[in-house]
Amino acid sequence: MDALAHFLLSWTDPGLLALTAAGTFAGIYIGAIPGLSVTMAVAILISFTFTWDVNPALALIAGVFTGGVYGGSRSAILLNIPGAPAAIATALDGYPMAQRGEAGRAIGLATVMSVLGGFVGIAALAVAAPAISEIALAVAPRDYLLLALLGLLLVGSLSGESLARGLFCGALGIVLGLVGLDQMTAEPRFTFGTTDLLGGIPYVAAMIGFFGVSEALMQLRRPDLPPIRQRIDRIIPPWSAIRRHGGLTLRSSTIGVVVGALPGTGGDIAALLAYDSARRTVKNPTHPFGQGAEEGVVAPESANNAAVGGAYIPMLTLGIPGDAVTAVIIGALYIHGLKPGPMLMIETPHLFWFTVGNLTLANIFLLIFGLTGIRLFTRVAEAPRALLVPLILVLSVVGTYAIQNSATDVLWMLGFGVVGYFLRIWGFEVAPIVLGMILGPLIDASWRRAMISAYDDPLEFLQGFGESWISACLAAFLLAVLAKAAWRMLRPG
Repeated sequence: MDALAHFLLSWTDPGLLALTAAGTFAGIYIGAIPGLSVTMAVAILISFTFTWDVNPALALIAGVFTGGVYGGSRSAILLNIPGAPAAIATALDGYPMAQRGEAGRAIGLATVMSVLGGFVGIAALAVAAPAISEIALAVAPRDYLLLALLGLLLVGSLSGESLARGLFCGALGIVLGLVGLDQMTAEPRFTFGTTDLLGGIPYVAAMIGFFGVSEALMQLRRPDLPPIRQRIDRIIPPWSAIRRHGGLTLRSSTIGVVVGALPGTGGDIAALLAYDSARRTVKNPTHPFGQGAEEGVVAPESANNAAVGGAYIPMLTLGIPGDAVTAVIIGALYIHGLKPGPMLMIETPHLFWFTVGNLTLANIFLLIFGLTGIRLFTRVAEAPRALLVPLILVLSVVGTYAIQNSATDVLWMLGFGVVGYFLRIWGFEVAPIVLGMILGPLIDASWRRAMISAYDDPLEFLQGFGESWISACLAAFLLAVLAKAAWRMLRPG
C-alpha cells in the first residue's frame, strides 16, 4: 500500500473510524473535567489495548489525545477552572467572555481555532518532521532556560493593575514549584523534615484550588446576583472573525508546533508563550486582554492543539517524547513490537502515514463534536449560584482526587483555594502563582544543566550563545522584550 492508502486507512475502515470518533468524543469530555488529564486517560486506555492490533490502539489514543487537549477549554470558559494546564491561558479571557454572556461565542471560537491549529501541527508533522526534529535535537539546556524565562515574562501580563503584586505571586509560585526532591541530586528542598512534601506540591491541585475553589468562594460573596444569560444564537464564528484572527492563529500555531516538538515541554508552555506573544503583538484586540479579548482565546487554543502534531514529531522520528502523553504512547508502541525512532521511519513508514491520517480524522471529529452540546454546556454558566457553587466544588474535589487517588491532594487544593480567595480580595492575581509553579522547575533544571555543560564557567556559558543560532535568536528576542518593557516603564508620561 502506498502512503495515500495508509493515510486514508482510518477513513475507509469502519472500525478504525468509529474508534477515532469515540476517542475524540471521550477526550473532549474527559478533558473538560478538572484534574482528569489527557495523560491519565491515555495511560488507562493503553492498559485495555494490550491485546489489540496496533492500528486500532493508535486510532483510539490519537482521538483521546486530540480531544483531551481541547476539552480543558470548556470548564476554563464556563467555570474559570482550567480542565488542564494547557487551558490556563484560555481561562484568562474565556471566562470574562462568559461573564458578558458570550460563552457560546467563546467556545465556538475555541473549537474552530483549535481545529485550525491542529491542522497546522499535522501539516508540520507530515511535511517538515525531519527538519523540525533536527532543530529539536539542537536545542541546548541554555535554550530551554531562555524559553522558560520568556514564559516567566508573562507575569507582567498577568499581574493586573500592580506589577509588584504579580512579581510577588510569580516568585511565590517558583518557590512552591521547587518543593520536594531536587531533580538532579534527590536532596529534599523546602520540605521542613516532613515526608509528605518529598513528592512536591502537585501543581494541578494548586491550579484547581487557585482557580476553581477561589472562584466558588468569590461567587458566595455575591449570592443575590442573577445568573448571566448566555447568547448562543451564533456559535460558529463568522468568516469575518476567522479572517481577522487568521494571522494570530498561524503565529500561535507555529509556536505550538515548535514548543511541542521540544522534549519535556508540551501544550501548557506552548499556550502560555502564545498568549504572551498575542498580548505583545496584537495592537487592537476586541477587548483589553484579561477582560474578554477574543485574541486571548484564539492564541492559546490554536497553540496547544498545534502542539499535538509537534509532540508526535520527535516521538516518531527520534524516539524521544515531546510531552507526557507521547511518553506514554512510546510505551504503547514498544508493547506492540514497534521501535519509535529513525528505524521506525525506515522499517514501518506506513505507520507514519497512518498516524498522520488518523490525527487528521480526529481533528475533523473535534470540529464536529466540539460544536455540539454547547447549548447544554452553557446552561452551566446560567445556573443559580446555589447550584453553581456546589457544582464547582464537587468537580474540584473529584478532579483533584483522581490525579493520584490522594486525599492529601484534595487538602492541598482546598488550602490553595482559601489562600487564592484572600489573595483575590486583596487585589493579587493567582495566575502568576501557577505560572511560577510550572516554569520554576524548568528554569532551575535548565540553568544547572547549562552550567554543567559549560563546566561551571560563566564565560563558557556566555560563549555558547555565539556558537548556536538558536541561542543567539532566543537571547536577542529576550533582550528585545526586556528593553521594550523598560522603555515603557521609563518613558515620560
